[in-house]
Amino acid sequence: MSDFTLHPRLAADTYQLTDLPLCQVRLMNDARFPWLILIPRRAAIREVYELDENDQARLWQETTVLGRGMQQLLGGDKLNLATLGNQVAQLHVHVILRRQNDEAWPAPVWGMGTPQVYTQAALNEMRHRLLALATSTFNVG
Repeated sequence: MSDFTLHPRLAADTYQLTDLPLCQVRLMNDARFPWLILIPRRAAIREVYELDENDQARLWQETTVLGRGMQQLLGGDKLNLATLGNQVAQLHVHVILRRQNDEAWPAPVWGMGTPQVYTQAALNEMRHRLLALATSTFNVG
């Protein structure tokens, strides 16, 4: 894991929350959508199939468990999970909680409207809630 380097675009667009056994968990800086990014801490990985079987299973587990926890904690109508990589090739998974009244519904969130950066108070609140979720679920901190 020592060769893991976070892509500069992911670093610029997100806030780090915590590290899970496989992934670094980051919060997208767009307060319109509860939106996590999970990045496997493996060097030079672009596609899920490049991970070994154990890491593939761990990635899916971390993604779905956090997604379910977000939906239970924050409420929402649909959980969107995606690995696109068209702008950032480094493997990362989007975990986005959607609501029927959100700005982009029912379309994808990408390129929809103008991102609303978190205020410091809102960022602190969201970080606290999501970090508590990750800590209680995965015993990390």
